[in-house]
Amino acid sequence: MTVFLAEDLMMTTQLEILLDKIKILEAELIEELQKQEEVFSCQIKKRQIIFEESVIIQHKQYAKQLFYYITDAPLKHILSTPFIWSRIIPSLLMDVSISLYQGVCFPVYGIPKVKRQDYIIFDRQHLQYLNLIEKINCAYCSYINGLFAYAQEIAARTEQFWCPIKHAKRIKGLHSRYQKFTRYGDAKTYRAHFNTIRHDFKDLE
Repeated sequence: MTVFLAEDLMMTTQLEILLDKIKILEAELIEELQKQEEVFSCQIKKRQIIFEESVIIQHKQYAKQLFYYITDAPLKHILSTPFIWSRIIPSLLMDVSISLYQGVCFPVYGIPKVKRQDYIIFDRQHLQYLNLIEKINCAYCSYINGLFAYAQEIAARTEQFWCPIKHAKRIKGLHSRYQKFTRYGDAKTYRAHFNTIRHDFKDLE
């Protein structure tokens, strides 16, 4: 039993080390991406995107006129458009339902709320080299991908509260709360630390 506990502790520690490294790399990646603002003469002030006037003029030269954008588009792309945009209604319903869910339930559970504006971001409309259709398409993609990330974080925090147990089978990707979970099959740790784990959101404060 002592050997198993030592192995569990070692594996848990190694997992925490790897996850910490991932967080550091993610922070470095975000910082590096933000440096692109300087390269393209872009600044962010109070969540507003500001380009230099000379850059705006240059961008407009690369904008493709709507007529040519539509006529140059492959027919199969045009025909597939209704299937893409028909997803907007269930997505809006999902947005409302998960926002309502966390608004009602998270205060009851003592779980910090997920900030929607951290995941659903609209900023590509400021790019003058995009025509109207491209801006609308970009807004759609920003909304859908941001919504899924927002929903995943809500689900992750919910899972930590109700069922913080790692999977035995390999999974493709890990959500942000997974490192907090107990190992699959570790009944003793699960029962001993369940209440502590389900309320362990100090890293979000």
